[in-house]
Amino acid sequence: MEVAINKNIYKQASDYAKEQGLNLSSVIEDFLKRFIVRSKAANEQDIPDVVKSLLGAAENIDNEDLNAREFYYQHLEEKYR
Repeated sequence: MEVAINKNIYKQASDYAKEQGLNLSSVIEDFLKRFIVRSKAANEQDIPDVVKSLLGAAENIDNEDLNAREFYYQHLEEKYR
């Protein structure tokens, strides 16, 4: 397995690892583990289950009417006719 890293970044990371009493491989491995965990957590928590259960329950709203004002006003007009 081979990974290409900018020489300046490699040098800075290597110096940082030495200052911390670590080897560069463990620093990179730790970073990648944290990145993967955060990425998975973000994907799992994007939409709560309650919201997922409601998806598709309402009528479609025009994409240009982002805050649904026009849709709401149409609803009120129909309701009070």
